[in-house]
Amino acid sequence: MAKFLNTSATTYYLEELIKKCTGNLFLVSPFVKVAPRLRDLIVERAASGVDVRLVYGKTSLSAAEVDWLRGVDSIKTSYCENLHAKCYLTEAGGVITSLNLYEFSQVNNYEMGVYFSRRSDPEIFENAFEEIKRILRVSHAVDLTGDDEEGDLVLAEAVYEKLTTSKLAKQVGVSTESISKSLVESGYLELREGRQFITEAGKAAGGEFKFSKRFGPYFLWPPSVGEQLKNDAR
Repeated sequence: MAKFLNTSATTYYLEELIKKCTGNLFLVSPFVKVAPRLRDLIVERAASGVDVRLVYGKTSLSAAEVDWLRGVDSIKTSYCENLHAKCYLTEAGGVITSLNLYEFSQVNNYEMGVYFSRRSDPEIFENAFEEIKRILRVSHAVDLTGDDEEGDLVLAEAVYEKLTTSKLAKQVGVSTESISKSLVESGYLELREGRQFITEAGKAAGGEFKFSKRFGPYFLWPPSVGEQLKNDAR
């Protein structure tokens, strides 16, 4: 049965989740400044082979957090614009809470949360897991190996992340022109006065419109869109 947690209980259950994790660890928090004790637990789990995925939003990572994450290659880090949810999940259970993965919050704030287990609260667990997967689909992997010319961390592509239209074309094995035509025919894009616009169906599939000062407008797509277009072409 789900349990109500105050601030100290939230920290306790979060630590226990990490300690006992053996498969997957999802850390979803808009703000990230991990306390030393939690850092050690996360690093230890990552070193043991646990698949650790950290999703943050709102603000850039601090230099200290970047340095820490650069030292732990196995932690997959993603950025999710407009992220406000705080959820920490393993294969055994999770915590949904007001608590950010932020040392100041653990020490100074009044927080609340709920702990749930996969065995006792299967519906809550499955719903939380599905929402985390959705957040991952609309997130961007962060390349911690270097900075771009404006000093922001470079957004990279990962297996569970987004691909540009040209990368999607390579995945499918066709030209960019051909994949663009397929995206229009499938209803993910529409043409207006010769320009491409993403549709509601495209957004629902995980597509996004982006604009780069350097490269101009472009679209990002989850790999699943490429697989769908492949199947449609058969």
